[in-house]
Amino acid sequence: MNHTNLPHLALSVRQPSAWAIIHGGKDIENRSIGSVRAGRMAPGRICIHAAVGLTQKEWHYLVYRFGEIGSVVPPAASLVRRAIIGTVDVVDIVSADETDSFWMSRSDPSMRGLVLRDPEPVEPIPAAGALGYFEWEESGFLAEPLAWMHDDATEDLFGEGLPVFKDPPSRPW
Repeated sequence: MNHTNLPHLALSVRQPSAWAIIHGGKDIENRSIGSVRAGRMAPGRICIHAAVGLTQKEWHYLVYRFGEIGSVVPPAASLVRRAIIGTVDVVDIVSADETDSFWMSRSDPSMRGLVLRDPEPVEPIPAAGALGYFEWEESGFLAEPLAWMHDDATEDLFGEGLPVFKDPPSRPW
């Protein structure tokens, strides 16, 4: 596969947020100001890497949050992990008082939002992730779904349309 036309820098994002950046209209990716500085994050075109890590609590919380704006996330077992899944333009880095985006975290004043535009999906390219912006290279294999991702209770969230939660999930971080 020829990847010469893809940016050499990537940002690793846990699912389903990586999916939402490329396919679901997520226009802000949150990072602490320390992470922005340490990761040398700056505006420009980057690849979005779907991280291998994903807990059931994280997934339930994010599916719930996405459902608040009518976004239906694919079942966890179908989400690609440990791969480059698309590209996006980072056009700015803002604080919470500089944006009204639903996706901006307002729980911590040290949070910054990478403002994202023009997402383009690519066929998944297996690659290991890293913190901050990192130079990626094709390697290994896509991550296999975890056992909990096939759990009937997880699949039952979806039925037809938006997921249904008896009680709103608590924020896992």
